[in-house]
Amino acid sequence: MKIPPREVAEQILVEAAGMNPGPWVQHSRNVALAAQLIAERHPRLDPEAATILGLLHDIGRREGRSHIRHLIDGYRFLSGLGYADAARISLTHSFPIPILRVYMGEYDCSGEDLKYLEEFITTAEFSEYDRLIQLCDTIALPEGLCLMEKRLVDVTMRLGINEFTLAGWEARFKIKAEFEAAIEQSIYQVLPGVVEGTFGDNLPGAA
Repeated sequence: MKIPPREVAEQILVEAAGMNPGPWVQHSRNVALAAQLIAERHPRLDPEAATILGLLHDIGRREGRSHIRHLIDGYRFLSGLGYADAARISLTHSFPIPILRVYMGEYDCSGEDLKYLEEFITTAEFSEYDRLIQLCDTIALPEGLCLMEKRLVDVTMRLGINEFTLAGWEARFKIKAEFEAAIEQSIYQVLPGVVEGTFGDNLPGAA
């Protein structure tokens, strides 16, 4: 698999955080943690590779605040370093179904880039690593891991809905069910802090 060693991935993320600090950095670390813990229990996934892909899935945000453009920026950056499999995740992590319009947010890149992205996602055969990062991206907030429903509502409240929102949600729950079948337990049983990440200070008895 064409990915950097973990220590290199960590350094890439640290450098990117210096270029564009923000909540996306800790979100990336939480995606990596979730990916590692699920992969450790999965019969066909390598936890180290899963962690690295999680760390780098949003690396296009190193270029500054953007929406769909961060997918293209991350792909180009990682491709330029020779990390083709990590670059691929930059493009696929936002598409639980192979339809461009499932992406919520501004389409802030060139028409040429959008055409490339659409062709990529509609022709790619998504791997279990693609699906894993799609899943973990949907259960990770900057504050910690959480129920998928909270993350989906968080994104919807910020970016709105369109005609593909429901189909995207349904696809993400299907991915979750597939991974739970593979690891033979709920993902929430292996992920730390989900209750706290979901409910925070609203728990009964919380200070």
